[in-house]
Amino acid sequence: MQEISKGANVSLTALSEDAGAVVVSLGWSSESGAGDADVSVLLVDANGKVRSENDFYFYNNPAAADGSVQLLGKTPTGSGDEDRISVDLTAVPEGVERIVVAASQYGGARFCDLDDLRMTVADRSGEPLVGFSIHDAGVETAFIFGELYRRGEEWKFRAVGQGYETGLAGLATDFGIVVNEEDAETAEEAEAAEAAEETVCEADHDRAAGALVTGKAAEPPVALPAQSRGRGPRTTKKKVTLPKVAKASLAENDSWRPARLFPVPTLKSDKEREVRATSVLLSVMAQVPEFGRRLTAAFGAPAGRMQTFTEVSLPHGDTPRRPDGVIRVERAGKLWTALVETKTNGNPLKTEQVQQYMDIAARRGYEAVITLSNDVALEGAPMVDVKIDGRRKHKVSLWHLSWAEVAHQAQMLIRHEGVGNAAHAWLLQELLVYLRHEQSGCHGFQNMGAAWVPVRKGIEDETLAFDDPRAVEVVESWERLIRQVCLRLGGELGQKALPVQRARRGSDPQARRTAAAQKLCRDGRLGAELRVDGTSSVIAVTADLRTGKVRTCVDLPAPEGSYPLTTVKRLVRLLAEAPADLHVESLVEGGNGPRGTLERLRPEPGDLLPKGGVALIGFRLSLIKGMGSARGNTESGFIRSVDEAVDRFHQGVVAHLGPVEARAGRRG
Repeated sequence: MQEISKGANVSLTALSEDAGAVVVSLGWSSESGAGDADVSVLLVDANGKVRSENDFYFYNNPAAADGSVQLLGKTPTGSGDEDRISVDLTAVPEGVERIVVAASQYGGARFCDLDDLRMTVADRSGEPLVGFSIHDAGVETAFIFGELYRRGEEWKFRAVGQGYETGLAGLATDFGIVVNEEDAETAEEAEAAEAAEETVCEADHDRAAGALVTGKAAEPPVALPAQSRGRGPRTTKKKVTLPKVAKASLAENDSWRPARLFPVPTLKSDKEREVRATSVLLSVMAQVPEFGRRLTAAFGAPAGRMQTFTEVSLPHGDTPRRPDGVIRVERAGKLWTALVETKTNGNPLKTEQVQQYMDIAARRGYEAVITLSNDVALEGAPMVDVKIDGRRKHKVSLWHLSWAEVAHQAQMLIRHEGVGNAAHAWLLQELLVYLRHEQSGCHGFQNMGAAWVPVRKGIEDETLAFDDPRAVEVVESWERLIRQVCLRLGGELGQKALPVQRARRGSDPQARRTAAAQKLCRDGRLGAELRVDGTSSVIAVTADLRTGKVRTCVDLPAPEGSYPLTTVKRLVRLLAEAPADLHVESLVEGGNGPRGTLERLRPEPGDLLPKGGVALIGFRLSLIKGMGSARGNTESGFIRSVDEAVDRFHQGVVAHLGPVEARAGRRG
């Protein structure tokens, strides 16, 4: 990969023969793990302006209808987050001269709060071509990382690194996006009124403290067309989402089962489950363009006409091989093809089998092999080890997809983002019902592995050796579980939820897991943090194998300049619907202050105030739940207990706080 400096440019065509479609990645990290930014893409003409509002892509307008741009969303890395964008350069309209890639922050955050700001461009096969690191970020609230631009018949990349102190509004205005002045004036009036209230009496201090505890932004929201958080883009195309509440049933009694498009009770063997699951998924991908594109764009597939096939026969020596499926996408007379290997019901992928498909794909000029199973891929740890023949000019990419991610993407479309028509929404709903059926075998990560029981027992009776390699296996399973918890939580909320990694960028993921395994052997605890996209709240999850308890917690900063008693009362009011066994602890400089359960504090919130005039700096909210011991996802299983603990904490506590400005709770 070629590294370039600010202001430099390079030809993508000269770097790769497969640069007709690229994946642009923006990455960053932060010491707190709570830093974040929103990616946006602008298509501009020769005058440096967007042709219309439809040339502005962001989280509420993530994909172009022609497939030229698609925001693929955030993925966790070893040290922070990486936001990826798929750009099909062959599909970019003729009138577009430049593709500007930018990011913005909100809520008073600045880019100097983030570390390791970096942009990379990879070709269709995933091979990194060029990288650019930003080292001079300051008080800017929006940043242009770089741009792709035309020069004759080729596309080039320029490292820009230009910041805006005026945020996304200033950046957008420069490129011809008209700011909605009416909304902006309303926001400014609200801010002025709030500032006036803060100068009055103690009752007004209560209101100011409440605004800060609930994370009300000090700056007016940017009133961009189709951009305001929580508001969909202005578009004439109506999208269909299914209601969360089901319609009343016309059945005579509860024993009647509704007719399903994809029935599963007759499945008897793993082979039947694999064949049915592959056929169901691939057929829906081909019939629902938004869904098929969502799943394949991350693998480098272009936007185009998709066809899918199952149980195909391909030559391989003396014995033909039969991959579970084939995906083919046609665009502008060119084909992108991937082989699909499916496993269900917790069955592992077989290295020899995947290796054969990689060899077949390389010989036949296919672009990818996609493995699909209940397992969850880890960053820096391949699902199967395959050998790549470096002498072959044609490159084949190996990708992995979890059934949990398939269900997550279907739920995001039919519950939150919408699809093109009602029939497609119904198809996705039927797919989701199928995947969640107990007989489908497509339930995602469901087993902590063979090392779980001996490691847990070794911790309980204090016989586990400090360097026992089985502890690393448990840490890897824990990381897979947390990633799946994030998928499920994000699907329910309509926002991405991501694990928080606090290691420095470029650190070895396996070294990080080894360190976590040593900590597990020493302390008997597994810890993780997760954050929902669009918020700075970080939820800490700790599984204590010695006590058999799962703790979920979050830290809230106390508002500056407010009366401590007013702040405490406001917090208790916000938690009116929270569980009575919620533990609330006041935080002071250098340690912890008074604490108690919410049930005890409701009549006497003043009991949370620190003694002796010590300054109150924040609160820690925690819930503790019994931990399942079995390695699977049964009623008494560890996986289900962690999932239920996170769900109860978010629904019962975090959801009542609103967009809280929160720090990570300490894991322990």
